[in-house]
Amino acid sequence: MSRKRRHLKGTEVSCCVKYILFGFNIIFWLLGAAFLSIGLWAWAEKGVLSNISSITDLGGLDPVWLFIVVGGVMFILGFAGCIGALRENTVLLKFFSVFLGLIFFLELTTGILAYVFKDWIKDQLNLFINNNVKAYRDDIDLQNLIDFAQEYWSCCGAHGPDDWNLNMYFNCTNSNPSRERCGVPFSCCVKDPAEDVINTQCGYDVRRLTDLERQPFIHTKGCVGQFEKWLQDNLILVAGIFVGIALLQIFGICLAQNLVSDIKAVKANCGPSS
Repeated sequence: MSRKRRHLKGTEVSCCVKYILFGFNIIFWLLGAAFLSIGLWAWAEKGVLSNISSITDLGGLDPVWLFIVVGGVMFILGFAGCIGALRENTVLLKFFSVFLGLIFFLELTTGILAYVFKDWIKDQLNLFINNNVKAYRDDIDLQNLIDFAQEYWSCCGAHGPDDWNLNMYFNCTNSNPSRERCGVPFSCCVKDPAEDVINTQCGYDVRRLTDLERQPFIHTKGCVGQFEKWLQDNLILVAGIFVGIALLQIFGICLAQNLVSDIKAVKANCGPSS
């Protein structure tokens, strides 16, 4: 009876909008579940799940947090949008729209503030990198992230190799018994194309040399400067990615609001007798 009334009154929920939103969100939902699973698996492997208090013990960034937070947000958004569209649930659809709109607003605000206070952001980035340099050996995931960044941007430390003096294993103090004393991680080393196997000891004692003597062996530029240079060189690509993400978010909000309007119109036309 209800379905017949929809056609008689000339008002119905758009199947096209409904299933586009459903497909859009089921992919989002599955990706969020995958990210969450990877994050929880990584924590389980490191014993974090059996000792929750260890989450706060790390002095630097645990990269697993990125998987947990991003995966959690994607999972919640995907669930609300997917079930909301499939069941034509206006509460879930409104939650999806508001949550996605809030994320879009936070991204926009962050971008504006980062541009206005770029010097402060640069100082915070320096502090962030130095804190992670200190915690380099404390977490294998953090160690792999720092090594990847230094290799990808051909850099060493926040401002240069001497930043590794902040790390207890690499500092040059006489009281440091480590074999890595006055050295840098292997990811700072200039790669020899003839070497097939990575020499993990290539950075040993290299900071005992003068700045000029170091140059053939390690990268002497800091990662902050190299990252800024990379941003300038890839500005169109980075801007394109952010614009693409913003358009997807706006598209999702418009679809959800359109579906909510259709559902309300159908309910209004059907009346209490439906």
